[in-house]
Amino acid sequence: MSGTTALLPFRPTDMSPAQLAAVSYLVRYSGHTHRLYAFQLRRWFAWCEDHGLDPLQGIQRAHIELYVRQLGDSGLMDSSVVTMMHAVRGFFRFAHIDGLIVSDPAVYARLPKVHRDESRTQGLDRLELIRFLQVAQTLTVHHGALAFLLGINALRASEAAAVRIEDYAETLRGHRVLHLIGKGNKPATMPITVPVLRVLEACRGQRTTGPLILRPVSGNPIDRRDAYRMVARIAKVAGIPRHISPHSLRHAAITNALDAGVPLRDAQILARHADPRTTEHYDRARGNLDRHGVHFLTAYVAGV
Repeated sequence: MSGTTALLPFRPTDMSPAQLAAVSYLVRYSGHTHRLYAFQLRRWFAWCEDHGLDPLQGIQRAHIELYVRQLGDSGLMDSSVVTMMHAVRGFFRFAHIDGLIVSDPAVYARLPKVHRDESRTQGLDRLELIRFLQVAQTLTVHHGALAFLLGINALRASEAAAVRIEDYAETLRGHRVLHLIGKGNKPATMPITVPVLRVLEACRGQRTTGPLILRPVSGNPIDRRDAYRMVARIAKVAGIPRHISPHSLRHAAITNALDAGVPLRDAQILARHADPRTTEHYDRARGNLDRHGVHFLTAYVAGV
């Protein structure tokens, strides 16, 4: 509870109903999601204070839509506006469930329409992924381990940073496996192929316990921000002339798996997507140019 309240502009004692609702909502989350949602609620509380409104009591749908309009007018893209409303909508939904308000004013509030049929993340094609993995190993064993966990096992930055040596010590049904806690605190187990295991073992060295990937200079465990910096360095040395993030490597793992013939259902398991439609976004993004109907139509009428 103290971690939750520290991120909000009030103390746990003498809380108003709005503050209590915010704390009870945020306590459901941890880590990056917790910090993000706390920031979103702080912004909502500040907007209400500027307009003489209680953040919870007496709020109507019109107030929510005015706030949405203000977010857009502040320069946020439509997708960012929708993201900024995640915690606000959850805040009112659970306040209604808990009986703190008689109705949810946010449930029918209009949000910008965002078309999510394609992933806009800049991934890597097969040759770029191969070069990225090769270059990573020439920098340090820690860069190599990070690159393979992101680009082959499709881990998120925070997941790769959290991998411990003990997490991949077990063998199940002849497969060396990695145990991890993923997004939403969901446990997952995935196999480690021989090339990946070889890179992880090189990173481990003589150590038998503790965080796997360390900062090459200080020897301290990396965090997600270190992962971003390490990926950017690998991309620069590899000569990839665009911004590459850890999610670009995760994106590359999923799309290249699909290109290799992995069925969509198995790609969903690799990505650990709860909703298969999320994986389908990657499938459409990979095929909308190479398999576009205009190629077939051009060939069909080429003799005209």
